[in-house]
Amino acid sequence: MRKIEENKQNREFPSYDRLKESCKGIGGMRRFRYSLSQVLRMIMAATGGILILALAGTYEKGQKVQEEGWALKEFERDFFQEGLAAIFRLGYPGAADEAYGADSGEDSWEKRLLLWIGGRNPRMRWKEGQEADDGFSSDPDPSFAPYLESRRVVAESSYLLFGGGEETGIEKADLAGVWESGQDLGEGGEAGREKEPAAGQVQSLPAGTAARHLSGDLPVTGTSYVMEQLADYDFLMKHFFSVHSSTTAGRDEMNAAKLLGEDLSLEKDGDNPQILIYHTHSQETFADYGPDRPDATVVGIGDYLTELLEAKGYRVIHNKEVYDLVDGELDRSKAYDYALSGITGFLQQYPSIQVVLDIHRDGVRENLHMVSEINGKPTAPIMFFNGMSQTPEGPIEYLPNPYKEQNLAFSLQMQLDAAAYFPGLTRKIYLKGFRYNLHLRPRSALIEVGAQTNTYEEARNAMEPLAELLDMVLCPKEAGEP
Repeated sequence: MRKIEENKQNREFPSYDRLKESCKGIGGMRRFRYSLSQVLRMIMAATGGILILALAGTYEKGQKVQEEGWALKEFERDFFQEGLAAIFRLGYPGAADEAYGADSGEDSWEKRLLLWIGGRNPRMRWKEGQEADDGFSSDPDPSFAPYLESRRVVAESSYLLFGGGEETGIEKADLAGVWESGQDLGEGGEAGREKEPAAGQVQSLPAGTAARHLSGDLPVTGTSYVMEQLADYDFLMKHFFSVHSSTTAGRDEMNAAKLLGEDLSLEKDGDNPQILIYHTHSQETFADYGPDRPDATVVGIGDYLTELLEAKGYRVIHNKEVYDLVDGELDRSKAYDYALSGITGFLQQYPSIQVVLDIHRDGVRENLHMVSEINGKPTAPIMFFNGMSQTPEGPIEYLPNPYKEQNLAFSLQMQLDAAAYFPGLTRKIYLKGFRYNLHLRPRSALIEVGAQTNTYEEARNAMEPLAELLDMVLCPKEAGEP
C-alpha cells in the first residue's frame, strides 16, 4: 500500500480514488494475475484461432469431395500450423525459434498439436482412409462416407421435390414465338414472335438441320440459323431452351455442332413396327372434353398422329393402355413406373421399334390460351421436353440415360426445322431433372401438345406439322430428291 500511496502523491494514477474503490471488493490490485497486455494477447490469440478455423471451414465447404485430396489436406495442415505458430511467436517472441524447432529439424510441440487438431476434421480422415491401400479400414470415422452420401441424396431430392412432373406452368416469356389468343397481332400477324434474327432474313442453314430438306415441297417461311449463331452457347440457350431449376445444362452437353451432327435417320419399313406412341398420362384432356367430345384427350390426338405417320410409310403402334389410374382413381404418383413396365414389354415384343413418343398436354395458368395459325388453321403449340437425369448437384445415379445426347439432338433438330418451316408452332425445349423414360431408345421424345386451355381441334391440328417434323429428321430428303 506504500507504493500505491506514493503513486497517489506523484499523481501517476489520475483515477486513483475510483480504482481503489473498485479494488476493495477483490482484495486490491495484487489479486490480478495477468497484466492488461497479457489479456489483450490472449484475446488476440483466441480471435485469430477462431478466424483461422472459420476460414478453413469456408474453404472446405466450397470444394467438391472428388476435387479435394492431398491439396486440401496439406492446405489445412499448413494453415493451422503457420497460423497458430505466428500467434505463438507474437506472444512469446523470445522463445519462438526454439519452440518452433527450426534448428533441431524435429516437429515442435505446437506443430504436433496443430496436426492433431487438423486431423480431427472428418473429411480429412475420410480422404486418408480412401487413399490407404486397405480402403476404409484405417479410417477412424467410417460413418462419414454414408453421411456424405445422405447429404447428396437430400440435396438432390430438394431439387426434384417440387419439380418432378412434366407440367411447366410456363409463363409468356418462355413461349418462344407462340402468341396468345386475343393478342393484337398487328399487320402480318407477327407480334409476339421473336425478332432476332428476323424471320426469313437468314437463309444459310447449318449442316444437319433444315438445310437437308430444302429440296422438299415445303417453303422456308420462318427463321433459319447459321452455325456461327448456334455455336454460341448463350445464344443457343436463350433462343431454344428453358431450363428448370431442378437441373442444369452445361456447355459440354449443349454443343450445337455435335447435336446437329447426330444422324437419326432410319429406313422406312412398312412391315415391322418402327414407331411407338404412348401416353404416360392418358387422362389428360382438352378444354372441350365432355360427353359430346369424348375423344378430346391426348389419346385422341395420338390416334391422328398414328394415322398421319402411317400415311408417310411408317408402321406405328399406338399404345392406349392407362398408366395414371389406380382402382379407377386418378393417381399419377407412379404413372412413369407403370408406363416403363408397359412400354418395355412392347419393345421386347417388337425390337424393330426405334422411335418412342410420349404424347402429353401441358398444364398452364388458366388465363393463358396459346394458339398460332399454321397452314391456315388455329393450332396449339408443341413443346419438346427432355429429362436430363441430373440435378445441379450432378448426375442422378439411379436414373441413368445412355441416350441423353441423342434425345437432345432429336429435339433440337426438330426444333430448328419447326423454326424454318412452321414459325410459331413450337415453344422452347423444356429441360427438367428426371429421366421420364427417355432412356429406352436414342430417338425418344416427350412432346407436350397445347395445354388444358386449348381445344381438341387446336391440338389435333398440331399433329400435322409434328408428323412433318418427325419425317424430316427420320427420313430427310437429299438434294435433288423428289
